[in-house]
Amino acid sequence: MNLDDILKNIPVSDIAEKLGVDQSTAEAAIQQAVPALLGGMTVNAQSSEGAQKLESALAKHQTPEAKIDLNAIDTEDGEKIVGHVFGEKKGDVVAALGAQADGGGMGDIIGKLLPMLAPIVMGLLANSMSKGNDNNAQAESAGGGIGDLLGGLLGGGDNNSSTGGGLGDLLGGLLGGGNNNSGGGLGDLLGGLLGGGKK
Repeated sequence: MNLDDILKNIPVSDIAEKLGVDQSTAEAAIQQAVPALLGGMTVNAQSSEGAQKLESALAKHQTPEAKIDLNAIDTEDGEKIVGHVFGEKKGDVVAALGAQADGGGMGDIIGKLLPMLAPIVMGLLANSMSKGNDNNAQAESAGGGIGDLLGGLLGGGDNNSSTGGGLGDLLGGLLGGGNNNSGGGLGDLLGGLLGGGKK
């Protein structure tokens, strides 16, 4: 699974209707919000405790593979997920994403969107992780798991070939990382915004 696989499973038109915006606005907001959620999860998964908590949460979000019904999404659960992912920096993340999406001024839309997207992204990650473990029984014992899954999503070669700097650069721009040549990867890009990744 890569970022495109996640994005193509997001019910854009349903979200646009729910938010009362046109489809292109919803799509622009989604393209900002999904990498940020994945980036935040990656920062949390850098510690063994964070990775364990995330894997435990994913186990509760595995869903049957079918078209996603937005009306069945629990946005209260989504709020909790967003809170866990971004911690006290949630407001900063929403503001940064809103300023970048579609020319800016979309903070309110992003704020409403994240709790809808979070359970969807968690469900897709849970399904992908379950498949990966089925295909490779040694994944966990070999040090695999959520860290490897997220690392593949955010550092995938396909994305590098099309965007030059890859998702690391993209997230750096979105979230104000700016200094992409520090060599520290995603942790450095998001570290300042998310409190150094030590949640």
